[in-house]
Amino acid sequence: MDIGFQTADYIVFGTYALIIVAIGLFVSRSGREKSSSDYFLAGRNLSWWAIGASLIAANISAEQFIGMSGSGFRIGIGIAAYEWIAAASLIIVAKYLLPIMIRKRIYTMPQLLNERYGSGVGMAFSIFFLMLYLFVNLTSVAWLGALAMNQVLGIPMMWGVVGLLLFSGVYSIYGGLKAVVWTDVIQVVFLVGGGLIAVYFALKSADPSTSVMADGSAWAGLQHVFDTIRGTQGDYHLNMIIPDGTIVADPASGQRFDISKDLPGLSLLLGSIWVTNIGFWGFNQYIIQKGLAARSLHEAKKGLLFAGYLKILIPLIVVIPGITAYVLFRNPHLVEGIGDTITTADSAYPWLLKNFTPTGIKGVAFAALVAAIVSSLASMLNSTSTIFTMDIYKRHIAPQASERQLVKVGRIVAFCALLIAMAAVKPLLGGLDQAFQYIQEYSGYVYPGVTVVFGMGLLWKKATNRAALWTSILTIPVGIALKFACPEMGFVLRMGYAFIILVIIAVILSLLDRSESVPDGDRTENADRRTKRAARILTLLAAASIAAGAAFGKCWARYHFDAIFMLGTLLGFIALIVWTNAASPTKSHRAYTTDRDTFAFSPGLTVAAWGIVVILTAIYALFWFINEKIGCLTTSDFQKQTT
Repeated sequence: MDIGFQTADYIVFGTYALIIVAIGLFVSRSGREKSSSDYFLAGRNLSWWAIGASLIAANISAEQFIGMSGSGFRIGIGIAAYEWIAAASLIIVAKYLLPIMIRKRIYTMPQLLNERYGSGVGMAFSIFFLMLYLFVNLTSVAWLGALAMNQVLGIPMMWGVVGLLLFSGVYSIYGGLKAVVWTDVIQVVFLVGGGLIAVYFALKSADPSTSVMADGSAWAGLQHVFDTIRGTQGDYHLNMIIPDGTIVADPASGQRFDISKDLPGLSLLLGSIWVTNIGFWGFNQYIIQKGLAARSLHEAKKGLLFAGYLKILIPLIVVIPGITAYVLFRNPHLVEGIGDTITTADSAYPWLLKNFTPTGIKGVAFAALVAAIVSSLASMLNSTSTIFTMDIYKRHIAPQASERQLVKVGRIVAFCALLIAMAAVKPLLGGLDQAFQYIQEYSGYVYPGVTVVFGMGLLWKKATNRAALWTSILTIPVGIALKFACPEMGFVLRMGYAFIILVIIAVILSLLDRSESVPDGDRTENADRRTKRAARILTLLAAASIAAGAAFGKCWARYHFDAIFMLGTLLGFIALIVWTNAASPTKSHRAYTTDRDTFAFSPGLTVAAWGIVVILTAIYALFWFINEKIGCLTTSDFQKQTT
């Protein structure tokens, strides 16, 4: 079997692996015994550039390189909304959420809930996160990575899974977060550089002006990709806004499917994708743990905004290759002489890497893929260990445990998590075609409740333990109930409706429960006046959103404009929080105290945040005008188009 690698590729990849392991073990050395702060939070001494790089390295994995490229091949550029909305979400996390966490000096997100609500809510979310990491995140990342190794190197799937998990565990289990972060910095260099190299050679192959793929022009290839898609009637690969009932054929299998189920129109801008992103970037342990380890609040904020800019680049190196593979696959004359083909969507990126990247360079590109996989696995292992050790072992099993014992338990737990992931990966993911969508859907059962409970806990002084407990208990049942009640509804929309239901439950229970109420002695008249003004503005925006949904929901039903109701609910929820924080004379006795200084941005940070907003606006405007604009459809028109 032609496995695609030559001697030079093995040398390059082997050098990469040795560098990562060496750096991981070197930074793990210490002249003194590690404390729990050293092991789990890198001694709270991370700089902004290390935080930003590590955030991206932890986030970008095979889920993006394999899964999102597969979605780009199958669906198109619309899948990039997950990455670009994430960049904007990082601004919200940096300004409003992370400052409170850092000031509380917590280790884990469940610890935050323990302090704010009580042990019941904290324990519930400890279990939530442990199950999510073990049976969704670790397994899916390892499986997708093994798929790439199978496609490119011919390595059997299970051997690939075992190899990747052991590689990530070699340095992360021993060195803790410090080893993870410093290797992540190197991984990001390989990730971005190698990813761009792979894109470059894939686009050169798409240049129709030459019969020699390696001699083509990347720019001409990109133009050909865009022109081919735009010139094909009914091709939605360059559409950011997918209308309802868009039935297309899977390029690999020929099976027809509705891509609006995965990318339901305007809901990607107005709906629950914001809930998912805020939940993931703001309250996900293996992500936010890097921010908690910052040497200062200012460094943490800078790190998150740096990650936002890196996030904007990610679709270039993961979605564009998938779209390029689609054009090459649909035009056989461009790939004459290629012996194999794309059999599933998730094999698109490995196919490009194997067949279109030159010898030597292929080792660099593959190192980028493995870097993304290993860095994510290492972060997940470390965070799984942190949650179990600090929230379950220390709190409930051995409250008097020494620092040395905590570090020892953390290492044991990380190793056990590694073994569990190895055992669970095949039963959970064997035969799966669209792993990226699997991750998003099953994460979607958790994140609506995560966002409600954590958001209330951090920002709303009226939130109570009972409300948080019932919201956490009902989070997964509500998601499952909507799944059975509305089986035809895409999971993105279901998350939005689950969020609305959980918000209503949490608000009602909090306002009815007065058992935790105490007088609020932190109110000031001036602050209250400014806060009430902000609440009025938010209320007007919420009302305008709901009114727009009522007025144009039927007219733009094809584009799921009804998602604006979710946006209105979110704005109304925030308005309620802001108003009651200012107007109510009472609060929960566990409520956090905040002031304007807590959420302050320096002028430099403000400029950086607006830079992200401007770039994202320009991107969406570009793809909006590349394709036909949204028009107002009547009900009869809509029925005709969907029939």
